[in-house]
Amino acid sequence: MDLPPLTKREQIRESAFSTVWSEQLNDAFKNIAPYYDRGNQVASLGCWNWFLRTFMSMIELQPKQRVLDVCAGTNAIGIALLKREPTLEVHAIDRSTDMQEVGRQRAEALGFHINSVIADVHTLPFPDNHFDVVTLQFASRHLKIAHMFGEINRVLKPGGHFYHCDMLRPSNKVVEKVYYAYLRLCLSGTGLLFRSSPAVLNLIQYFIDALEIFYSTEELSILLEEQGYCDVTAKAMLSGMLGCHRVRKPIPEGINKTAEESARYPQNGPRDDALPPTS
Repeated sequence: MDLPPLTKREQIRESAFSTVWSEQLNDAFKNIAPYYDRGNQVASLGCWNWFLRTFMSMIELQPKQRVLDVCAGTNAIGIALLKREPTLEVHAIDRSTDMQEVGRQRAEALGFHINSVIADVHTLPFPDNHFDVVTLQFASRHLKIAHMFGEINRVLKPGGHFYHCDMLRPSNKVVEKVYYAYLRLCLSGTGLLFRSSPAVLNLIQYFIDALEIFYSTEELSILLEEQGYCDVTAKAMLSGMLGCHRVRKPIPEGINKTAEESARYPQNGPRDDALPPTS
């Protein structure tokens, strides 16, 4: 299919998928939650942990940093971060109560606590300049992603880092066709194996359609720069089927602190009691 230009891509995505995003995904993830992690292992032919390790290898952490995991799902990222640095203050936000309940149980079984907020991630209920690190993994195709990148920039401290990983659209047309054929097969097979509900099975074509007009690794780098990030680093995997990005929020001119100090202690930083209730 002919791709719309980048300047119109978000408008076309929202027009095509807004009903799925607002009315159908919640029911699907309610059904998927109990087997989400096992299903990903099957669908990825056992590569899921490799994807996670590759993403985690890009993330730089310091003790006692405040971290936000957006679209946290079953808390795979939050748990992996706490395993590396147990002193982190980790917050998770997701629209699915069922996914977060599975994530809470997984974290507690390992002795970790992750602060959970159930909300629409397009309006993050956190103050400006609040987090040292923000992560987003395997959810961008279901979001108004340009707007989402702007919201993440807002809550990230100057000098702080945002890390992103997702299934992307391969630039190579041959790879793209093979990719979509495999996804149709594996999503159908995984759905049958785990006895997915009609709410899930009816979205298989949506998952393909969403990728067809999504972004390549290179295009997503451009989008991140347009949203005000700097130091954009990208890593494409499996011929562009997946991509990871690491970016930084610029430090405003006139601030004489070091980058690390500015990331942790922005001028006029918000009070901790400005946070929303968490569980």
